[in-house]
Amino acid sequence: MEHHDGLDTTRRGFLKASAAAAAMTTVPQAGAATRDKPNAAAPTSKVSFTVNGKREMLEVDTRTTLLDALREHLHLTGTKKGCDQGQCGACTVLVGGQRINSCLSLAVMHEGDSITTIEGLGAPDHLHPMQAAFVKHDGYQCGYCTPGQICSAVAVLSEIKAGVPSHASADLAAQPLLSAAELRERMSGNICRCGAYSNIIDAISEVGGAKA
Repeated sequence: MEHHDGLDTTRRGFLKASAAAAAMTTVPQAGAATRDKPNAAAPTSKVSFTVNGKREMLEVDTRTTLLDALREHLHLTGTKKGCDQGQCGACTVLVGGQRINSCLSLAVMHEGDSITTIEGLGAPDHLHPMQAAFVKHDGYQCGYCTPGQICSAVAVLSEIKAGVPSHASADLAAQPLLSAAELRERMSGNICRCGAYSNIIDAISEVGGAKA
């Protein structure tokens, strides 16, 4: 009996010591969490840029993407959020005339920039030629990817005009051709789940003055 009582006492002592040790290790962590203030407000920053010809000034969480600034702060919901990983192209907008995936770019990176969204290209009563061509050739179908497709298409024609080559260009020193192969390569970053690719190529080709 004495032997068993000794074992029991030792076991109870071990459990108490273990509990005390665990408590001691958690105290510094709790203190560190308090010092780090995990619930403190996220840092914000002011940013000013021109969107569709209008000067805008916002104060945003420094982690806010350009896409969320456009949609959530400026309520320009034409630009769509698709994959949110830069792979579908639905969020394509023009910055200084060049196309970018706005979901991959922070708003604070665009201080002083000129940004054009689908709303800035044209209005229902005064469509941009590319918008009109998409309607004519049924290049939009469900319409979700269309704003990004159109913004990208406008930039593609500018790239070809400027002589910027693509992976489909046979001669990097020559003026790129306005061909179906060039357009398919250049538009490959914009995904259409409806499969309206051939109609989109026809629309871009018409605006560019060539036949696909």
